[in-house]
Amino acid sequence: MNSVILTDGGMGQELVRRSSSDPTPLWSARVLIDEPDLVRDLHAEFIRAGARVITINTYSATPERLAREGAEELFKPLQKRGIELARQARDQAGDAAIAGCLSPLFGSYAPALTISFEDTLDIYRRIVAEQADGVDLFLCETMASAEEARAAVTAASESGKPVWVSWTLADHRAPRLRSGETIAAASSALDGLPVAARLINCCRPEAIAAALPEMIALGGPVGAYANGFTSVEALKHGGTVEVLHARHDLDPDAYADQAVGWVEAGADIVGGCCEVGPPHIAALRDRLEQAGYTISGVA
Repeated sequence: MNSVILTDGGMGQELVRRSSSDPTPLWSARVLIDEPDLVRDLHAEFIRAGARVITINTYSATPERLAREGAEELFKPLQKRGIELARQARDQAGDAAIAGCLSPLFGSYAPALTISFEDTLDIYRRIVAEQADGVDLFLCETMASAEEARAAVTAASESGKPVWVSWTLADHRAPRLRSGETIAAASSALDGLPVAARLINCCRPEAIAAALPEMIALGGPVGAYANGFTSVEALKHGGTVEVLHARHDLDPDAYADQAVGWVEAGADIVGGCCEVGPPHIAALRDRLEQAGYTISGVA
């Protein structure tokens, strides 16, 4: 019987819906301080829905984003709080691995907004230093360029924890990173680094399906978790998620159709990104089990 690692879904959009506050460019970071129960409870809902890996809610708590909003002093407290709330959820809801979060430093889908590799690496090292003692693995996610991913993976690997890297792809062309680089080039940039799994995330399910054969051909564990946006092109640097809209054809059953297809094609890890909530993960768990797969955690 085949086993599949099931991850959680998207935190940010779901927290925006549940929060009493309006979205800000920091997305879900402020809610860690202002409404921590929402974060803990959502983590717990994902675990109860079947997720065996949850990612701490620090995606937007990078030094650059916080500095842009005049909140640099929140960096360490937000990292600490994100880990604490994930651990509380695990204690409350059941066993799950906790993934540290290395996200794009300046904003999602913006490969041109970069600094030098060494400066990027230094910042990722700062984030890893705050998270390493509290997580089971590192997820370098929504990486829009090969160099961004190389810096994140380099920093994460220095922790000695398993490292997953996840690239985000352009939605409407042949499989390419949002930088225009090929998957093969992005993978080659990680040569010599200990990558435990390669994934694709925060793009359309259709883009994932098109890219999976190339990903699988690289060898090793492969995973995917799509978003449910109609498009991400309206989101500009420093903007808020209010400008993005959810698709109406990706309810839990429809999303499960897509994700089960990825597993049947050879994916070992599946879950969800933005606009994919606990009901989607529960439907995916049920469909996988009905198809004879075993839901597993991280070894």
